[in-house]
Amino acid sequence: MSILFDTQYLFVRAMKKLLRNPILLFFSLLQPIIFLLLFTQLFSKFSQIPGFPASSYLLFATPGILLQNAFSSAFQSGMSVVEDLNSGYLQKMLTTPVSRSAILLGRLLSDAFRVVVQSLIILALAYFLGASVTTGIAGVILMFLTIAFFGLAWSGISLSLGLRTKRSETVFGIGGFLTFPLLFMSTALTPLSFMPDWMQTVSKLNPISYTVDALRALTLTGFDWATILPAYAVIGFIAVATLGATLYQFRKVIS
Repeated sequence: MSILFDTQYLFVRAMKKLLRNPILLFFSLLQPIIFLLLFTQLFSKFSQIPGFPASSYLLFATPGILLQNAFSSAFQSGMSVVEDLNSGYLQKMLTTPVSRSAILLGRLLSDAFRVVVQSLIILALAYFLGASVTTGIAGVILMFLTIAFFGLAWSGISLSLGLRTKRSETVFGIGGFLTFPLLFMSTALTPLSFMPDWMQTVSKLNPISYTVDALRALTLTGFDWATILPAYAVIGFIAVATLGATLYQFRKVIS
């Protein structure tokens, strides 16, 4: 029971820290909201092109914007752990009887919760703009679970980088370097058939495309398990690799 209590304590601590610094939440949401309000209007006539897979560009792009938010937010995990390292907080925690596993679990669960709350805000705004989810409440819940799972998997990259380099600039730089190429070379904002041939090849190998396609199926068509299950397989593979690297780096730090 110790690990559960310790994880809960560290989760609550992370939430209080976020509430004391709401500007972080604001800037995390700023970019996806700009995409939702402006990007969907800028490319609204895409839906008039023959072969476009949705009745409006807003409906098509909302799943991609949700995932973009999860992807960029996941890289904030590494910067938070660097702050804990540089402030000496992590070292102080290691001198207490707190469960070592709870230190990572509390961080990961708080990040996943934050991503889900941000996604709820974005989806609510999209709803007021005219978007809806075909699969109803059950589909929305599955979307949030998918986004949280995706955020956990990708936060492992930033956490392992933060633990390895102990420099927030490095985590931020690598996060920015990965975010936009992977986002724009996926089906997040553009249908696969609208891309150049070489970009289509990249998109088919891009893990973001798998997850966006699963979210888009839940939004537009229904519980298409032939699309949803492969996304979970890809996310699971990434989670094993990234969280395994995080665990390895964390053990080096605490030793």
